[in-house]
Amino acid sequence: MKVEFLKDFEKQLKKEKSAAIKNNIYKVVQKVIAASSLSDISNCKKLEGHKTAFRIKSGDLRIGFFFEYETVVFAAFDFRKDIYKKFP
Repeated sequence: MKVEFLKDFEKQLKKEKSAAIKNNIYKVVQKVIAASSLSDISNCKKLEGHKTAFRIKSGDLRIGFFFEYETVVFAAFDFRKDIYKKFP
């Protein structure tokens, strides 16, 4: 699958200090690249009220992305209590 990143996602990732969180995100991105469809990605769920918005759960971390035309565009990541304030 093709993967892209929004600039805000890249900025947020650069600011992140925790190596564990960065490692989790790296693993999720690798899983998405290796997947042939969204159903191959574990803990992936479509968000209600949005046609192309999805989230992947990795422990307490949520990674929000958009899926359009066989491309995954990573948009944001944060803990469960905060992710839905800024994504989608």
